[in-house]
This record gives sequence, C-alpha cells and structure tokens, in this order.
Amino acid sequence: MATLSHYIELHLRPDPETTPTHLLAALYTRLHRALVAAKTAPAGPCIAVGFPGYDGSRHTLGECLRLYGDEAALQLWAAGAWLGSLRDHVRTTAVLPVPADAAHRTLRRVQVKSSPDRLRRRLMKRHQLSEEQARQRIPDSVSRMTDLPFVQLASTSTAQQFKLFLALGPVQPQPQFGGFNTYGLSTRATVPWF
Repeated sequence: MATLSHYIELHLRPDPETTPTHLLAALYTRLHRALVAAKTAPAGPCIAVGFPGYDGSRHTLGECLRLYGDEAALQLWAAGAWLGSLRDHVRTTAVLPVPADAAHRTLRRVQVKSSPDRLRRRLMKRHQLSEEQARQRIPDSVSRMTDLPFVQLASTSTAQQFKLFLALGPVQPQPQFGGFNTYGLSTRATVPWF
C-alpha cells in the first residue's frame, strides 16, 4: 500500500528555445523511464504524480510536475540523478509533507480510439479483410474525440508518438489506497490534491 505522505515539485523554468509543453513532455518521459527502472528493483518505491496546474477548461497540465511518495523514497528522487540534462530546465523543491487538509482525487489515463483508419488497418491485418469489409465493421462514426489535457510522449519500444490523456476524478472524502503504474497513475488510488 502506497504512503503518499510527502511531495516534491518540479517547476519548469522559462526557456526561450523550448515551449513548456515540450519541456513537460521531456520531463515526464524521463520520469516514466526512471519509474520503469525503479519498478524492476526489489521493493521499488511507489511514486505517484500530480499536476497542480491541471485545468480541464483550458486543456492544460500546467508547468509543474508533482511527485508523491514517502519521505525516504522522495529524498532519492529529489536528488535528481534521473533528470540528467533536464536538471537545468527545472527548479525542484525540497521534500515537503502533504498538507493535512489536502483533498484526494484520482488522476488516471484515458485511452481514446480516435482514428477509424488506424482501427481498420489493424482489423484488416489481423483478420485478412478487405478495406471495404473493414469500413463496414468500423464506420467513421466510431471516432471519439476528447478535450482532456495530455502530454505528448514517445513509446520506448516503438518510438511512436502518442498522447497520454489524463482525467482528474472528483474529490473523494477519504484517500483511496492502491498501486501506481510506471506513469505514476492509478485508476483507483487517489493522490493528495491542493
């Protein structure tokens, strides 16, 4: 069970050559890779993420990445070895206790199947169907769009670009416990929200 008693914040520094969106994507990619490596270690640390600048109406995650965990685990992350060359692009806070009056919310990934063409190509390949047969099974109307905030990432296995859409759940009266994946997200467990 994860103890999210403390947090650190990584604030993006202004950079005239790179947009905050690109810096956040690079930072989150580094974090994901470090979490993958940490999960392979015995009793790897449980780290959750939050975006205090999350704004669904403006479709942005903001310019700050917050890491949650227990104090000992976060001390290692605050040292910043995992940041590499991005260290110059972020300002990291000290490890701080989560405020006692913090709300609790889920932050989870939402996968959107927005490309009927891609779904048809996959169906054709898997079931040896013609393009017309695939079009009958998957009409254009299955396309789903979302206006959720996202971060643009690249798959480490295929190098393909994808959008990691993030949905912020409603405020919960009590924290919900559970595990977090290598993106620091969970469908069930909550993170402190303040």
